[in-house]
Amino acid sequence: QVQLVESGGGLVQPGGSLRLSCKASGFTLNNHVIGWFRQAPGQEREGVSCFKTRDRSIYYQDSVKGRFTISVDNADNTVYLQMDSLKPEDTGIYFCAAASSPFYTVHFACNNKQRFETWGQGTQVTVSA
Repeated sequence: QVQLVESGGGLVQPGGSLRLSCKASGFTLNNHVIGWFRQAPGQEREGVSCFKTRDRSIYYQDSVKGRFTISVDNADNTVYLQMDSLKPEDTGIYFCAAASSPFYTVHFACNNKQRFETWGQGTQVTVSA
Protein backbone atom coordinates (compact mmCIF):
# COMPACT_ATOMS: atom_id res chain seq x y z
CA GLN A 1 0.00 0.00 0.00
CA VAL A 2 1.43 3.34 -1.10
CA GLN A 3 1.37 5.65 1.87
CA LEU A 4 2.90 8.80 3.38
CA VAL A 5 2.62 9.41 7.11
CA GLU A 6 3.57 12.77 8.65
CA SER A 7 4.51 13.40 12.25
CA GLY A 8 6.16 16.07 14.36
CA GLY A 9 3.58 18.82 14.38
CA GLY A 10 2.50 20.65 17.51
CA LEU A 11 2.16 23.94 19.33
CA VAL A 12 5.25 26.14 19.50
CA GLN A 13 5.94 29.73 20.50
CA PRO A 14 7.08 32.29 17.93
CA GLY A 15 10.80 31.91 17.34
CA GLY A 16 10.70 28.22 18.18
CA SER A 17 11.48 25.16 16.07
CA LEU A 18 9.79 22.00 14.93
CA ARG A 19 10.95 19.08 12.82
CA LEU A 20 8.37 17.38 10.66
CA SER A 21 8.88 13.83 9.37
CA CYS A 22 7.20 12.07 6.47
CA LYS A 23 7.67 8.32 6.23
CA ALA A 24 7.00 6.67 2.87
CA SER A 25 5.86 3.06 2.57
CA GLY A 26 4.88 0.93 -0.40
CA PHE A 27 7.30 2.79 -2.68
CA THR A 28 10.76 4.35 -2.54
CA LEU A 29 11.46 8.06 -2.69
CA ASN A 30 14.02 7.58 -5.47
CA ASN A 31 13.10 9.34 -8.72
CA HIS A 32 10.36 11.35 -7.07
CA VAL A 33 9.75 14.97 -6.28
CA ILE A 34 8.82 15.22 -2.62
CA GLY A 35 6.96 18.26 -1.41
CA TRP A 36 5.84 19.85 1.81
CA PHE A 37 2.65 21.86 1.52
CA ARG A 38 0.66 23.77 4.09
CA GLN A 39 -2.90 24.93 4.38
CA ALA A 40 -4.00 27.68 6.73
CA PRO A 41 -7.69 28.02 7.69
CA GLY A 42 -9.65 29.47 4.78
CA GLN A 43 -6.60 29.45 2.53
CA GLU A 44 -5.49 27.37 -0.42
CA ARG A 45 -2.90 24.68 0.06
CA GLU A 46 0.49 26.10 -0.90
CA GLY A 47 3.88 24.63 -1.65
CA VAL A 48 6.44 25.33 1.07
CA SER A 49 9.43 23.29 -0.09
CA CYS A 50 10.18 20.61 -2.66
CA PHE A 51 13.08 18.20 -3.14
CA LYS A 52 13.90 16.26 -6.31
CA THR A 53 15.72 13.07 -5.40
CA ARG A 54 17.19 12.58 -8.87
CA ASP A 55 19.41 15.67 -8.76
CA ARG A 56 18.86 16.81 -5.16
CA SER A 57 17.52 20.17 -6.33
CA ILE A 58 15.53 22.12 -3.77
CA TYR A 59 12.87 24.83 -3.83
CA TYR A 60 11.70 27.00 -0.97
CA GLN A 61 8.83 29.42 -0.94
CA ASP A 62 10.19 32.94 -0.38
CA SER A 63 8.51 33.29 3.01
CA VAL A 64 10.44 30.32 4.48
CA LYS A 65 13.85 30.78 2.88
CA GLY A 66 16.60 30.81 5.49
CA ARG A 67 14.27 29.37 8.14
CA PHE A 68 13.14 25.96 6.79
CA THR A 69 15.34 23.09 5.59
CA ILE A 70 14.13 20.06 3.64
CA SER A 71 16.12 16.84 3.63
CA VAL A 72 15.67 13.23 2.57
CA ASP A 73 17.01 10.08 4.19
CA ASN A 74 16.91 7.51 1.39
CA ALA A 75 17.95 4.67 3.67
CA ASP A 76 14.97 5.33 5.92
CA ASN A 77 12.65 6.40 3.08
CA THR A 78 11.80 9.53 5.04
CA VAL A 79 11.68 13.23 4.22
CA TYR A 80 12.10 15.89 6.87
CA LEU A 81 11.26 19.56 7.19
CA GLN A 82 13.26 21.42 9.84
CA MET A 83 11.43 24.62 10.70
CA ASP A 84 13.28 27.28 12.69
CA SER A 85 12.41 30.83 13.69
CA LEU A 86 8.75 29.99 13.37
CA LYS A 87 6.22 32.77 12.95
CA PRO A 88 2.46 32.85 13.61
CA GLU A 89 1.88 32.97 9.86
CA ASP A 90 3.49 29.52 9.56
CA THR A 91 0.45 28.06 11.31
CA GLY A 92 -1.47 25.48 9.31
CA ILE A 93 -1.81 21.84 8.44
CA TYR A 94 1.38 20.55 6.84
CA PHE A 95 1.16 17.82 4.24
CA CYS A 96 3.86 15.87 2.48
CA ALA A 97 3.32 14.61 -1.02
CA ALA A 98 5.13 12.66 -3.71
CA ALA A 99 5.15 13.10 -7.48
CA SER A 100 6.57 10.24 -9.51
CA SER A 101 7.55 12.10 -12.67
CA PRO A 102 11.32 12.66 -12.88
CA PHE A 103 10.82 15.54 -15.33
CA TYR A 104 9.29 18.14 -13.06
CA THR A 105 11.53 20.89 -11.78
CA VAL A 106 11.13 21.56 -8.08
CA HIS A 107 9.84 25.08 -8.79
CA PHE A 108 7.16 23.75 -11.15
CA ALA A 109 6.14 20.94 -8.84
CA CYS A 110 5.82 23.11 -5.74
CA ASN A 111 3.58 25.53 -7.61
CA ASN A 112 1.41 22.81 -9.18
CA LYS A 113 0.18 20.65 -6.34
CA GLN A 114 -2.18 18.72 -8.62
CA ARG A 115 0.90 16.97 -10.05
CA PHE A 116 1.42 15.07 -6.79
CA GLU A 117 -0.25 11.66 -6.77
CA THR A 118 0.34 10.59 -3.18
CA TRP A 119 -0.48 12.67 -0.10
CA GLY A 120 -0.16 12.19 3.62
CA GLN A 121 -2.95 12.92 6.07
CA GLY A 122 -1.35 16.10 7.39
CA THR A 123 0.03 17.29 10.72
CA GLN A 124 -1.06 20.45 12.53
CA VAL A 125 1.50 23.17 13.25
CA THR A 126 0.40 26.03 15.48
CA VAL A 127 2.71 28.95 16.22
CA SER A 128 1.31 31.05 19.03
CA ALA A 129 2.36 32.75 22.22
